Amino acid sequence: MPALPFDSLYRHGFARVAVAVPRIRVADPAFNAEQTLELARQAAADSVVLTVFPELGLSSYTADDLFHQDALDDAVGAAIEQVVAASVEIDTVLVVGAPVRTQGRLFNCGIAICRGTVLGAAPKSYLPNYREFYEKRQFAAARETLDDHITIAGQRVPFGSDLLFTATNLDDFVFHLEICEDGWVPLPPSGYAALAGATVLVNLSASNIVIGKADYRRALCTSHSARYLAAYLYSAAGHGESTTDMAWDGQALVCENGDLLAEGERFCDHPQLITADVDLQRLAADRIRTTSFADNVHDHRDRLVRLRRIEVELPVPTSAITLGREIQRFPYVPSDPAARNERCAEVHHIQVEGLSTRLRATGSQRVVIGVSGGLDSTQALIVAAKTMDRLGLPRANVLAYTMPGFATSIRTRTDAHALMDALGVTAQEIDIRPSATQMLRDLKHPAADGIPQYDVTYENVQAGERTSHLFRLANQHHALVVGTGDLSELALGWCTFGVGDHMAHYSVNASVPKTLVKYLIAWAVDTDQFGPEAGRVLSSILQTEISPELVPSHDSTAPSQSSEATVGPYELQDFHLYYMLRFGYRPSRVAYLARHAWSERDRGSWPDLIPADQRNTYDLPTIKHWLAEFLRRFIQSSQFKRSTLPNAPKVGSGGSLSPRGDWRAPSDASAAAWLDELARNVPED
Repeated sequence: MPALPFDSLYRHGFARVAVAVPRIRVADPAFNAEQTLELARQAAADSVVLTVFPELGLSSYTADDLFHQDALDDAVGAAIEQVVAASVEIDTVLVVGAPVRTQGRLFNCGIAICRGTVLGAAPKSYLPNYREFYEKRQFAAARETLDDHITIAGQRVPFGSDLLFTATNLDDFVFHLEICEDGWVPLPPSGYAALAGATVLVNLSASNIVIGKADYRRALCTSHSARYLAAYLYSAAGHGESTTDMAWDGQALVCENGDLLAEGERFCDHPQLITADVDLQRLAADRIRTTSFADNVHDHRDRLVRLRRIEVELPVPTSAITLGREIQRFPYVPSDPAARNERCAEVHHIQVEGLSTRLRATGSQRVVIGVSGGLDSTQALIVAAKTMDRLGLPRANVLAYTMPGFATSIRTRTDAHALMDALGVTAQEIDIRPSATQMLRDLKHPAADGIPQYDVTYENVQAGERTSHLFRLANQHHALVVGTGDLSELALGWCTFGVGDHMAHYSVNASVPKTLVKYLIAWAVDTDQFGPEAGRVLSSILQTEISPELVPSHDSTAPSQSSEATVGPYELQDFHLYYMLRFGYRPSRVAYLARHAWSERDRGSWPDLIPADQRNTYDLPTIKHWLAEFLRRFIQSSQFKRSTLPNAPKVGSGGSLSPRGDWRAPSDASAAAWLDELARNVPED
């Protein structure tokens, strides 16, 4: 198979799948075959590699005792042959439902067909025979088979519920077939298939509709996909089935690891085809990291090794196929406003719970915090104030200090004082310039004599002086120093090691990325956590340039440095961090996802308080540049700082960088392999 272009979703571990709900006629296989083929051709035209149809879709589910009529059996056989013959020119794997008469029994089967070849047939394992269902009257269960091969359309094919169809040309694509009730039982066949390696679980269903059943199906399929770390494709019978005693809604679902990727229109009177791009690499990444999944595999090994694998070359297009799946620009932050508010409230409560528990454990009733007028110290101050509320202590027990240095701007200093006043904490100021100047003089640094040498020493003397003061203030007041640094800064090494902003008695933002800090502050404003005056100040802070404020400039009214000019846009670096930390993706895939997410201005969602000129887009060369910077910093140059982090609560499943939690890495690793993969596999434009 030729190398796929960079722009193809198939190159980056995605696969486009489809669930089809055709119009059918009861006991009219010829008509049903034509309808099936029409939707299959549409799917192939949309570059779909696997298309799933409903249970008994070639015959209809509601044929009842007509299933035992020879004429219907003959017509079904002819319909299968018609589909197999036509599939030679249809570039998608078809999974169709049909009754198959063999071994003196009739089986309700899912049949996989690819380019004129019948790959195999899976009989239904569990036949419902309760309430409105009477399937044992017509069909035999999979356990009653006498041979593991049968003949279909003149081909001898594997037969059984133990078939795993494994793609030879698309990594991690393994699909398994089960039928309707099979997915409702306590131990479904798909569960064992997933443990054996199936990543795409297919359920051909009929499933009549009654009140509330659609919600239950949706919950069942999404939970299956979460439990089995898999994709789950579900196709229910729709328009045309007999309504003698039942009705049909034609529900079509594609789920992945607990998420609903796509759902069709129910009660639709025309044929439907829904597609979704399944993320195979995400599934593989979660499985390899979830050690309990592997333990479960071990416990059922005797059964799993008996499953049969059928190799199939999928009809993967060789042209560039654009990803049809939305990739969120801010993976740490939900795009839906209601979900975002709920997430911010949850993170806020986790932070407050962490700090309040630490204070109770130590017997401390005061905290010391440095307030700069920037995002991180603002969020930490909010948490500290709310912690005092939770503990029933006065907010005056938050000892907040603004500590202006050589480059502190009027704006941030003013905002810091205004915020401390609005929150009702104990507000004080310590000018660190005299002590910093003395240290520079002790070091014989030129800046002590007024020579503008603004190097790392010059910057870190100021950062170290601030933290040194905070620790000694904590000693003096029997308090704990609250750290303010966030996850993004830790990932990039953008913090002063040792006695600097790297250190604290307890940190509250250490697993909160910079993008989420912005949303948390915006949430505090939107939900009026502290009143209108605090809201005004918080709004001002949200619109201030992110800066360490360590190098002076001629304009003292605003920050003179831009952190993002050095380490890259935080919104983009947070995106890189999420996919590297959470899934371990190769850099070329991260770049592909980033371009998809950030290339269109109308994608994504920002809080209203974020200025329009900060709502950015990035092209591939820019993404490649900043991803390389991220890799050098994250893999190679800053791990030693993360290896000695103070305690901090983990807030999200996206991960933390605590050496005691999610991330344990060597401090002297090389980033060469990552940088080489990025350079080789990501084009310049």
